[in-house]
Amino acid sequence: MTTYVRCGALFTGNEDRERSNQTLAIDDAGRLAWVGATEAAPAAGKGDAVLDYGELFVMPGLHDVHTHLAYGNAKTEEDIDLYQPMEFRSIRGLFFAQKCLAAGYTSICAPGDAGQISLSVRNAINFGLFDGPRVTAAGRYLTTRQGLTDWYPTWIGVPDTSIGRLVTSRDEAIEEIRVQVKNGVDCIKVALDGVQRRPDGEFIAAFNQAETDAIVTEAHRLGRKVVVHARGREATLYAARAGVDLIFHAYYLDQECIDAMLESGSAIGPTLTFPRNIVDFTRPTEPAYLKGRIGDVQREYETACENLRKARKAGIPMLTGSDSGFAVTPYGEWHAREIEIFVNDLGFSPAAALRAATEVTAGFMANGASLGVLEAGRAADFIAVKGSPLKDVGILQDKARIRHVHIAGRRVAIPARGYDPRQVTDQAWTNWNDLYTQERVQELGIRPERRAATLQDS
Repeated sequence: MTTYVRCGALFTGNEDRERSNQTLAIDDAGRLAWVGATEAAPAAGKGDAVLDYGELFVMPGLHDVHTHLAYGNAKTEEDIDLYQPMEFRSIRGLFFAQKCLAAGYTSICAPGDAGQISLSVRNAINFGLFDGPRVTAAGRYLTTRQGLTDWYPTWIGVPDTSIGRLVTSRDEAIEEIRVQVKNGVDCIKVALDGVQRRPDGEFIAAFNQAETDAIVTEAHRLGRKVVVHARGREATLYAARAGVDLIFHAYYLDQECIDAMLESGSAIGPTLTFPRNIVDFTRPTEPAYLKGRIGDVQREYETACENLRKARKAGIPMLTGSDSGFAVTPYGEWHAREIEIFVNDLGFSPAAALRAATEVTAGFMANGASLGVLEAGRAADFIAVKGSPLKDVGILQDKARIRHVHIAGRRVAIPARGYDPRQVTDQAWTNWNDLYTQERVQELGIRPERRAATLQDS
């Protein structure tokens, strides 16, 4: 049986315009057999299905290259690593993956999660047990004492349930890569820097150049791509020189980094939604605000946009990702804000931003050559939207406008279902946002009334 989809407007993902009065033909295998003008389309036969999306804008399913399925919309590192068992986190991750699909994201990359959580979610979907997006899965981050995810005191260390895997030598790093590849990861995630800085404020790379080269060489030898967390200039440069496939953030890159990326072919996943949401959503009563983090994040955001615009102008490919999985970036809510940021803050045209979220980002994903573009021979992964994202990319954040989601030609409808984060996620004991000294209580104007002491008869 062939399924025909009549489109009011069609954006194929590999050109900058929309086409009107188009038809898709989808074969039994879930692949596009024909894409073109409706008047030239093959005639539907007996038993074929015809879907009328004549009032809708049809485009490839969207791609998010930075969605952490194990995090659970966490508020603290402890929520990410400690308080729920791995088995529950896998089930929870599947639930949240479906939230991403309902928002129009037919493909996501989970770049670094504890244990085999993302692998298990990926497999459960691939094996047909549950509906969900296509998942490109990594294992635990490789990290050192200077890298992200080694965030507990040294007398506690990195627990086995953490999203990080502390490696203390090149041999340990190579062995961890081999274990993860045996387990079936699609890519290797490396925490190439973290929070350690030199006196001048520059981020310190967590691995040196030789170690980075060895990690990337081994991962590539085993047929796996490499993604890295690298905010600082040094880590970004090491990653580019080593030929890392995808560099997340790269906020402090310079011309030397750009030149190295142009030579190696490394791409950037800016992931600007996360810092933008931190600035826009954090309330004055919350710890991130009280600790002065918002000003720092805003300054970094401005620096990042300035530097990333230079990288884009130089021709560095940029992939869309939101860093979903935190309380400020809940699953299924803000993925498409990255597309809007590409337009508003990085200088992309709406069409270029949409192509980044489809054709370009799809190229990184597992089996990406079959995704991201609506043309004959590719997977029939697409969404039907009320309104034109080419006129306003912001409408993709309105879930009510995502009318239909198809994966491999099949229309998938995920029921809307809420949850109580106090049961599902929020386990860390953060009961107060302030230190209630006598001075602070007086500043807040909540000093209690003094009461006279009373004596009780015995």
